[in-house]
Amino acid sequence: MTSLTQRTSGLVQRRTEAIRSAAADKEKESGGEEDEARRGEEEDDDKGDSKETRLTLMEEVLLLGLKDREGYTSFWNDCISSGLRGCMLVELALRGRLQLEPCGVRRKGLLSRKVMCKSDAPTGDVLLDEALKHIKETQPTETVQSWIELLSGETWNPLKLHYQLRNVRERLAKNLVEKGVLTTEKQNFLLFDMTTHPLTNSSIKQRLVKKVQDSVLEKWVNDPHRMDKRVLALILLAHSSDVLENAFAPLQDDQYELGMKRVHTLLELEPEKESTKPNANELMWAVVAAFTK
Repeated sequence: MTSLTQRTSGLVQRRTEAIRSAAADKEKESGGEEDEARRGEEEDDDKGDSKETRLTLMEEVLLLGLKDREGYTSFWNDCISSGLRGCMLVELALRGRLQLEPCGVRRKGLLSRKVMCKSDAPTGDVLLDEALKHIKETQPTETVQSWIELLSGETWNPLKLHYQLRNVRERLAKNLVEKGVLTTEKQNFLLFDMTTHPLTNSSIKQRLVKKVQDSVLEKWVNDPHRMDKRVLALILLAHSSDVLENAFAPLQDDQYELGMKRVHTLLELEPEKESTKPNANELMWAVVAAFTK
């Protein structure tokens, strides 16, 4: 009798444990999907900021490149145009809209893998949605390098000129005007008038600059995969756009040297190798590879 009771008790216990395990697995799977969705959407480091002051990677890079009083980027900067297109691809990847095609048994290099649409859900940003629409509807699919060139209009194929996103800097500046970061003015340059966008909310830019500085100084972790993906992408893409120097210009000489030394540590990383590490965003490293090849 005792033996039967023990077997019955053991059966009930095992069944209860199985039910709990299944429930835990389901909850974990559901939680993982929610976490992925949350990671896919835009996040902001400053939790106290209102939604109006949350900036995309494109807006942050442009803001770093804009002269505060003059309200325009350097006339000598010929990198920011393609850099902003790279920002769009990374932003869409971080929001869970884009991914690289599977590498298959014979591992392809990052620059030879095609960009795939993972989700066509609207992002709420006109430029991002326009780029996403092009990528979704294009067959055959294109590589990261090709998309940077196509979105920039740097293609010799006249049949593909319609992929170019026009007036990107002006449109991003208008977004920043709507968010209260910039204002709009007209300046006369002898032969022509030009619309400029001087800085009107210095605190937001100061917070952006401090975020970049702190990531390689006070909050330096000496491991790119422990860094916030958005901050890491911002540093790498700001360098590719030739505007990163502006964030370090206000520093003291010793801090400047230390910060730039750590930035170069990040720039010397091998994208192919880094993209294979756990939780790495392959498309982000593909964009980095496209600019450093």
